[in-house]
Amino acid sequence: MLIEEPLSALAQLPTPLVIAAAGGLALAECTLGLGFVVPGESGLLIAAAAVTNPAIFVIMVSVVAACATVGDTLGFWLGHRFGHRLRETRIVEKIGSQHWDRAADLLHRRGVGAVFVGRFLPVVRTLTPAAAGASDLEFKRFLPASALGALCWSTLHVGIGASAGASARYIEDVLGRASWIVLTVAVMVVGGVILWRRFRTRDSSPQKPLERAR
Repeated sequence: MLIEEPLSALAQLPTPLVIAAAGGLALAECTLGLGFVVPGESGLLIAAAAVTNPAIFVIMVSVVAACATVGDTLGFWLGHRFGHRLRETRIVEKIGSQHWDRAADLLHRRGVGAVFVGRFLPVVRTLTPAAAGASDLEFKRFLPASALGALCWSTLHVGIGASAGASARYIEDVLGRASWIVLTVAVMVVGGVILWRRFRTRDSSPQKPLERAR
């Protein structure tokens, strides 16, 4: 099956390795610039598809949230260290200076709430921590908002990935059973048609006259 095979291969990997990979992808997604080199969000969804029980779900959500918060913290300190000069760097220009401006405007309008909201906005998510560090936002206010946003973001994406994996396995199982039913019905229909044609041919064939008794 096309869906079941990659999921089975992923599920056969050691669980700690899958969780560590999910955390690494989240760290890359949330660290300034790395999210455009490593497909963090899509990779996280794929890794989360291997979740098969509540315990692994909780652990993966926690690890991903922690790694995302670390990525945000790195971005914040880069912004705090270099200030708004980051906007003119090659990395930000490659991402798009307009996204930096959008993050800065969001921070100006919403304050610390922008750190939480920005977590769910593509591209802006990567730049908001650095823009927050470049602003006057204090780290003790930044960190709780970042951690809460990371936890919600992690729960959402791991939940989507786990649900998709469970749905894919269910669909594959249903289609697997259905294929045998369809095959059985098809064989019965073909067999019935063949028998019907044979009987019809036999009934329509001219019968030989009986020989007269001598």
